[in-house]
Amino acid sequence: MKTVATPHRTLVRTLLATGLVTSLALMTGCTKSEDDSGNDKSASQGKDSGQVVASPSGGSGPTCAIGTYGGKKLDLKSATVGFSQSEKEANPFRIAETASIKAEARKRGVKLLTANAQSQFSKQISDVQDLIAKGADLLVVAPLNSDGWEPVLRTAAARHIPIVTVDRKINAAPCKDYVSFIGSDFVEQGKRAADRMIAATGGKGEIAILLGAAGNNVTTERTKGFEDRVKEKAPGLKIVFRQTGDFAREKGQSVTENLIQSKPGIKGIYAENDEMGLGAVNALKGAGKKPGDVKIVTIDGTRNAVQGIVDGWIDGVIESNPRFGPLAFQTLDTFTRGQAVSQDIVIQDSSYTKDNAKSDLDKAF
Repeated sequence: MKTVATPHRTLVRTLLATGLVTSLALMTGCTKSEDDSGNDKSASQGKDSGQVVASPSGGSGPTCAIGTYGGKKLDLKSATVGFSQSEKEANPFRIAETASIKAEARKRGVKLLTANAQSQFSKQISDVQDLIAKGADLLVVAPLNSDGWEPVLRTAAARHIPIVTVDRKINAAPCKDYVSFIGSDFVEQGKRAADRMIAATGGKGEIAILLGAAGNNVTTERTKGFEDRVKEKAPGLKIVFRQTGDFAREKGQSVTENLIQSKPGIKGIYAENDEMGLGAVNALKGAGKKPGDVKIVTIDGTRNAVQGIVDGWIDGVIESNPRFGPLAFQTLDTFTRGQAVSQDIVIQDSSYTKDNAKSDLDKAF
């Protein structure tokens, strides 16, 4: 079971007793509630929605402690943290992710070393090795791929360096090769995107999927969640086209251009990130389509995509929260103090629809 980074009832009761409910609200923003169908009742979260107060040690899932992982206690304030970003920071998600890590390091007075792999996996491996060589005591890694991390894991294990991964998982053993993964529930994101697509299309017609990059769990899980929910709830909705857009706007546009030619009657497009969805919008505009002719649902929560809802080109956006800084450093702090932390920590995501896109535009990243 994953630990969801939202306040537990016992914590809320404690805060009520101590008069700290106002502080809780300010730290978490407005939380997401859902009705029995899984649809959002309220999707409003502040810009600091990643700043949750739930402890990484909470929940009933598997945990990790120094005694099991190896290593020794240390004071985070005196440590050096290395952060490895995987992709070029032309993507708003990556910009917001890096900014969150840097902001939290400054807030805590922690020395931070950073590297950007520029979307090259071989460079990311050498980047992390270099961060270790420069003296990183702890690592936060946003992996480009899930496989191929053995060289880094061997080096880190030899030096007992705790690793926390964010956004994407690596195919390795938790609490042996790395401490914790912090990210969204990607299967759930896919399900929520499917619910939005079903509502937009009436559950009938032909739809396409713009797949993310191959070789990572985000693409696999977002696809599974979407396809499973469509099969369960809308058998009249037929997925007739699947092709990777590599999470890139240009590729999303070119794939959609081909889609329009091969499937002129397509009714909806599920883009597994906003950039591909915005590329699809460009392709539809170039083909002379009008807003709403093809329903588009995306995942991320970037300002441009939310603006696309306001403009009528996009029907819904499921947020994938990039603000990992507070929770990543909270996890490292808890772990290095000798307390157990959850191996799988889920950050809270919001969503945008025609009902809240305009009012919540400033909350997008």
